[in-house]
Amino acid sequence: MQENLIRSAIATAQDGVARADGQLTVTDQMVCFSPYNKTLGLGPYQLQRKAITKVESCWGKGGGILPVTSDAIKITLDDGSVYQFILANSQEWLNLLRH
Repeated sequence: MQENLIRSAIATAQDGVARADGQLTVTDQMVCFSPYNKTLGLGPYQLQRKAITKVESCWGKGGGILPVTSDAIKITLDDGSVYQFILANSQEWLNLLRH
């Protein structure tokens, strides 16, 4: 069954000091991140939307500690996994993923 693409944008996955640019997409059932550079170890990620327990704003950080942008979101799953993405229009993404 083909899923409907709801939204797609260029984003940066962030895990501590590690960062990877790529494409973030949302479908009816999934949130997916596909990194441009597959050798960095950040992605690809395929997150079930039904497993998301919390979506909130966070800071995009330089060097893993210095806040550099407020255009970032943090997605928490029911297994405790946390994923952070820096992307434009983060408030629109928050609204989309909270519903």
